[in-house]
Amino acid sequence: MITDTIADCLTRLRNAGMAGHAQFKAPHSNMNEGIFRILMKEGYLSGVEVVSEGPTGKRKNLVVSLRYTKDGKPAVNFLRRVSRPSHRVYRKAPEKLEVRSGFGLQILSTSKGLMTDKEAIEKKLGGEVIAELW
Repeated sequence: MITDTIADCLTRLRNAGMAGHAQFKAPHSNMNEGIFRILMKEGYLSGVEVVSEGPTGKRKNLVVSLRYTKDGKPAVNFLRRVSRPSHRVYRKAPEKLEVRSGFGLQILSTSKGLMTDKEAIEKKLGGEVIAELW
């Protein structure tokens, strides 16, 4: 049984990119879907689709399409889970921390939902740092 589904999905994304796959499947949860939708909006993924599977169609999975550069390298170079179940990491609203001199991205879980670090700074919100990537 997987205890950290977010870390599992991020690992699937990292492994699929390193293996050169066009897409991969991940278990559906609102948090995972939100993370992948943010990555798609920011240009790191080509698409995210929710599909129903199983005999009754109740089991949902996410089909995530990866984006690659012209050189054939994955758009996501580095991906790391920051806040874990055993060690939560929070960031206050006014704290401005640039990831990779502004070329990177942090995903935060705030009281207004999932958003990037730049959106959280604009809205003056703090929250739990879920992951960072570049």
